[in-house]
Amino acid sequence: MLFVSKTKDKEQSSCAETATLRPRVVILSVLLYPVLRSLALQLHAALTGSYVSGTHSIAFINCLNEQIAKDIARAIMDKKLAGYVNILPKSLALYFWKGELEESTEILLLVKTRTSKIGELSNYVRSIHPFEIPEIISLPIDQGNPLYFKWIEESVPRD
Repeated sequence: MLFVSKTKDKEQSSCAETATLRPRVVILSVLLYPVLRSLALQLHAALTGSYVSGTHSIAFINCLNEQIAKDIARAIMDKKLAGYVNILPKSLALYFWKGELEESTEILLLVKTRTSKIGELSNYVRSIHPFEIPEIISLPIDQGNPLYFKWIEESVPRD
């Protein structure tokens, strides 16, 4: 009976340790999943030459006029925060500002960059943009020309 009792104690102790360990493993797995997934996708892309969706983004930035658009575009390029910036011609904009419907013309910048640079790009543009609340919106790029993305990577240094 003594032997059975010690065996049961060990089994109960082992079960208690396992029960305590399981939530930790689950939490660790959940926390590490994005990192491990990202590494796996990067490794797959490196081995196969495929594109990892979302690695690059397009940022949309509105500007009051063409000169401001050129100045901001050049500043972005000088800081190497983008590989390419389009300056699109005037468009009509309707929006609410301080409770009033406003109408104006704007120039739109399309900024192509690494997704990892969007935060830095946004902070920099806010620091130099004349608008109180400039439009800075980004969308990840799902697919495209791999050679174009490689060129952007060569133009925009990693973090």
